[in-house]
Amino acid sequence: MGTALVPAPDAIEALPTQADDDAQMIRLWLARSASPHTRRNYEREVRQFMAYFGRPLGSVRMGELQDYIAARPGSSATVALTAAALKSLFAFAQEVGYLRFNIAAAVKVPPIKNTLAERIMSEADALLMIRQEPVLRNRVLLTVLYGGGLRISEVCGLRWRDRMARDEAGQATVFGKGGKTRAVLLSASTWKVLVALRVDQVAKSATWSTDVPVFLSRKGGALDPSAVHWVVKAAASRAGLPVGVSTRWIRHAHASHSLDRGAPIHLVQATLGHASVAMSGRYLHARPSESSARFLGV
Repeated sequence: MGTALVPAPDAIEALPTQADDDAQMIRLWLARSASPHTRRNYEREVRQFMAYFGRPLGSVRMGELQDYIAARPGSSATVALTAAALKSLFAFAQEVGYLRFNIAAAVKVPPIKNTLAERIMSEADALLMIRQEPVLRNRVLLTVLYGGGLRISEVCGLRWRDRMARDEAGQATVFGKGGKTRAVLLSASTWKVLVALRVDQVAKSATWSTDVPVFLSRKGGALDPSAVHWVVKAAASRAGLPVGVSTRWIRHAHASHSLDRGAPIHLVQATLGHASVAMSGRYLHARPSESSARFLGV
């Protein structure tokens, strides 16, 4: 039998270096996320972390990392975000061979209090926000956010070519979280206000086409997230709602109210683009329809 030839250690080709320094490695890590929101949050957390230590990632010890997270000021959600960002960073650095050891592997992300129930407005309040909005574009924007349960990035990216009539109503094709595309059926009333907005845009533009964004800014491009936030905050203030109301609250309202009205949970999952039924099920637990407490005499 022949003897297998084993190459000498110096003959084995080394894996190419994926990054020359911390800054380049962090850029590669951030580029992995498809969500601009996640990238902004993670970049902020890592900038603060790097500024605090002022030395290369590879020189930070596990105890130092644990102490940094434990001393992080802010709410439990803030601390959990810090821990999640740093765990992701060190795991990626080891995965691509930039670091030999992942010091964050043993770090536990602290639990976060579930405040979902506090962020679900009533159906009457959601409708009040829409009805009191005097500007057509903004009123349609609020209607589509609530009626379609869309994320802020999805509504900003919506173009007229993404809509299609279906009998007396229609549907919108949205490019969602994680690069996934889904079709969302809209009610007849939501479709009606969308058509009214299109008629208004066509009348005001000599160069209108189906490639035009549904929600135009004053400069003619698509509304950016900050502008959408402003519209929602102004509408909430006008309706006398808490200052914390956001586009996410409106999305929560869509899920909760549709479940209250008997929508099957798998349908809510598909409409909102949730990764699992468990995510949609959070709304059932946040607003239970029955409780054993009602059977007591106190």
